[in-house]
Amino acid sequence: MSEPIAPKAILSEAQKTVLRDAVLAAGRVILAVREGGGDHTIKGDGSPVTLADTRAEAVLLEALRRVVPDIIVVAEEAAEAGDVPAAQEQFFLVDPLDGTKEFIRGGTDFTVNIGLIHRKRPVFGMIYAPARGRYYEGEIGHGAWAVDIDCAVHEKFDDTGRATIAVRQADKASLVAVASKSHRAAQTDAWLMAQDVQDTVSAGSSLKFCLLAEAQADVYPRHGPTMEWDTGAGHAILAAAGGRVENLDGSAFLYGKYDQERPYLNPGFIAYGGEMKKA
Repeated sequence: MSEPIAPKAILSEAQKTVLRDAVLAAGRVILAVREGGGDHTIKGDGSPVTLADTRAEAVLLEALRRVVPDIIVVAEEAAEAGDVPAAQEQFFLVDPLDGTKEFIRGGTDFTVNIGLIHRKRPVFGMIYAPARGRYYEGEIGHGAWAVDIDCAVHEKFDDTGRATIAVRQADKASLVAVASKSHRAAQTDAWLMAQDVQDTVSAGSSLKFCLLAEAQADVYPRHGPTMEWDTGAGHAILAAAGGRVENLDGSAFLYGKYDQERPYLNPGFIAYGGEMKKA
């Protein structure tokens, strides 16, 4: 089952340019906080939060209000503070620092995420990994691409050297799965064994979706909880690159789950790259 075709582009190229610059600026904020040895606290759900999360989110929210003031934003740290707007036909999902645990322990698998949802489907996504200097973008119906860019060098976004990315056709006999570094569930291991997956690569944050989109892996099973802001941008990029995300029962993985006990909490899912090769 493929992802649906998106409507006409919601964001103009000028708006995207402002948001790309903001994502770079958020990356600089995050790296500066880590360089300064910023400490972290524990939120109510048991996950860590740092000064980098809150400062980066402020940068992103200011840019979004400036260029798309009529589209609501559901942002991780604002939601934790009680600002949880109801989903609308169109809304943004913002995770200013996805992979906070990886950030705290000095790794590189953390990202800045902006995703746009239209009628419960992700249609546009931006992901930036500041410690890696790698940026990803995708829009349904318009493809996905990536570029290496160092936010410490470039204040303004420069897409010189950008390259189209696309999923690869999968071979069931040699599937490569990507799994979480920090949130590996026993059900995931059981699923991998049942599918006879022999090769697994570990990655943190939304980079797992990017590995599929870049044809470096074939499947990403996730049985543990995530929030919509964790997945929206990566889902959009993967879908734009030719992949898909489904609920564990194979049904469509949708967004805007506001009217539930914990708003915007995701169920488990399986993300796929390309279709299986025919025997």
